[in-house]
Amino acid sequence: MLRQGAFMTTRLDTRRPRWALFAVAAVAAIALLGPVQPAAAQTIGYAQAIDILADSCGEDILKHCKGVNLGGGRVEGCLMDSPKVSQACKVDLVRVQQLLAARAAAQAAVGEICNRDAQQFCKMTKPGKGHILNCLLKAAPSVSANCNAAIDAAGYR
Repeated sequence: MLRQGAFMTTRLDTRRPRWALFAVAAVAAIALLGPVQPAAAQTIGYAQAIDILADSCGEDILKHCKGVNLGGGRVEGCLMDSPKVSQACKVDLVRVQQLLAARAAAQAAVGEICNRDAQQFCKMTKPGKGHILNCLLKAAPSVSANCNAAIDAAGYR
């Protein structure tokens, strides 16, 4: 059986401007605090979430949430509670929350969904460090449609 999160890797892009870091914190807080939805066909990763929120919320964060401490959902709360924050920012914030939750749910489910395929196509593969995921990716033409869809929704391809 594959372990939950066995495929997950994280990368931080340090070339983003400072205000984008506020967006990262907001997105991270939302992802951790928001309800996890069932895996959906459309998901996004943190880099995409940062891009969306930087475009629609960057100015609002600088204007209305500049002194807000990071963590604990405080930036998100500032954005959602302030009547001066643009409606586009608020809409995108909710949309990003939903898409990140869908990605997290897909990542949590991929091990179980692909377990049978991993047992069939990756018997001799050493677990850990993404080896089983790499095996499944190489065997993609033979792997079940459900497993391939789960890998895509999880953002691993």
